[in-house]
Amino acid sequence: MNDFASTPKLVLLPAVDVADGKAVRLTQGEAGTETNYGDPVDAALDFARQGAEWIHLVDLDAAFGRGSNVGVLRKVIKQVKGVQVELSGGIRDDRTLEAALESGASRINLGTAALENPEWAADVIGRYGDAIAVGLDVRGTTLAARGWTREGGDLWTVLDRLESAGCSRYVVTDVTKDGTLKGPNLELLRELTSRTPKPVVASGGVSSLDDIAALRDLVPLGVEGAIVGKALYAGAFTLAEALDVAGY
Repeated sequence: MNDFASTPKLVLLPAVDVADGKAVRLTQGEAGTETNYGDPVDAALDFARQGAEWIHLVDLDAAFGRGSNVGVLRKVIKQVKGVQVELSGGIRDDRTLEAALESGASRINLGTAALENPEWAADVIGRYGDAIAVGLDVRGTTLAARGWTREGGDLWTVLDRLESAGCSRYVVTDVTKDGTLKGPNLELLRELTSRTPKPVVASGGVSSLDDIAALRDLVPLGVEGAIVGKALYAGAFTLAEALDVAGY
């Protein structure tokens, strides 16, 4: 236990995914698999009360190109003062990026745009540095784009390009694991951290406190944090319990 106690903490980012104004969870990122969990503001405030330092906030409608929840997202960010927010979903051009930055979010997650518009993504990374993370959503080693509905190229080719652009952080989701409660893809994370010195935030599949412990073991390799979603909403454990295992 002493070894574990000396392992640096794993930053936890409880997820609030918003569709049609409600907090929802998807299974494997597929539209139509939503489970409704009520008011996003209530969900975020509950996480804040339990000790969250970060919240991962996603506009699913914007990610799928079917609308926007910008008003709800701003309300969430305003209500959770003192908690940093990583904002994701549908940020694909200067207009949506500037709106996201003005919302009060601490960090913006680029997804599809980093795959489909690499020149713009490189320019944004150059301008905003640490405020920009790039989401790498993968099936095997093939990237997924447009709300995971299209293929977005080879993971390692895109990673090399983003490294050259100076990307400061990656948010890595195994799409096949997301929302399934089947455990994170530790092999993918080990491989990825061996190919970049930049911090990696893991996403997808966390189902138990043992999974949190396994991810914390990867912190020395470069896994900085983990996004936790369905397990919290399904009551597998509380955020307070997870934070304890993560080293808070």
